Amino acid sequence: MAYITSSSGGVFVIAVTPFLETGALDHDSIDRMVDFYAGKGADGLTILGMMGEAPKLTQAESIEVTRKTLARAGDMPVVVGVSAPGLAALGELTRAVMDLGAAGVMVAPPSSLRTDEQIIGYYRNVVETVGKDVPVVLQDFPLSTGVQISTKTLRVIFEAHSSIVMLKHEDWPGLQKISDLRQAETEGSRRVSILCGNAGAFLPEEMRRGADGAMTGFAYPEMMADVVRLSNEGRYEAAQDVFDAYLPLVRYEQQPGIGLAVRKYVLAKRGAIASAAQRRPGAGLNAAAIAEIEMLIARQTRRLGALA
Repeated sequence: MAYITSSSGGVFVIAVTPFLETGALDHDSIDRMVDFYAGKGADGLTILGMMGEAPKLTQAESIEVTRKTLARAGDMPVVVGVSAPGLAALGELTRAVMDLGAAGVMVAPPSSLRTDEQIIGYYRNVVETVGKDVPVVLQDFPLSTGVQISTKTLRVIFEAHSSIVMLKHEDWPGLQKISDLRQAETEGSRRVSILCGNAGAFLPEEMRRGADGAMTGFAYPEMMADVVRLSNEGRYEAAQDVFDAYLPLVRYEQQPGIGLAVRKYVLAKRGAIASAAQRRPGAGLNAAAIAEIEMLIARQTRRLGALA
């Protein structure tokens, strides 16, 4: 399988991890999910991310999910989240998933980092731990990690480590960061791929600012695929029209605490996974929330019909 590079783009869907109602891994649904994402226009997958319930898995389960996903994905590149409190566990999982054929690994900074020097030092240690031949995605998600990484610090990290080939951009607000990084490239800085997160909530604007695509989850990945494709064609108004049809459900999925429950409910409804079950602890949906989701899906269907 080919590695990700600084030129990689498109839509890398952050995959959920399917569970049975008992809390055990649902191996059959992994195959169904991979087929679903591929059929809806995904260019790649990212597994074991924060919305993939990675912290709830054992190391052995993480490796098993990776093995099963890669076996089904074929030529589709798969990035694996390997973030861990310690570098030993991070390095062990990286070696395992790269041996299985992963296209790269994604690493978020631990919440203990406070200064620019600490952040720079951490990613130096990451590259030394996983090896300079392993492509790395730097996940910049301060709303979750609490770690603020400035554009200047990102540039220092990128210049020092050519194996960090991609930024998963999830700063919020963060549109100016994309513009600043692209401007820096015109002044001689090394180019990195920028794929954006936050459930695609700002995807049309991010594409206009110079992003290469999306690396996030949403129960309708075809929306992200269409927005990225249309934006790359310069058809920004059409991309915005598609995005607007899905926006109410994107917004609903953004609710802290229940966002994953919403996503899994819709994915199960669409047949991508057999069950919306999460591994404990995980917030569920009550009858009122389910009714709201169903109403939003119905409205979305009508709006898409009007666009056709």
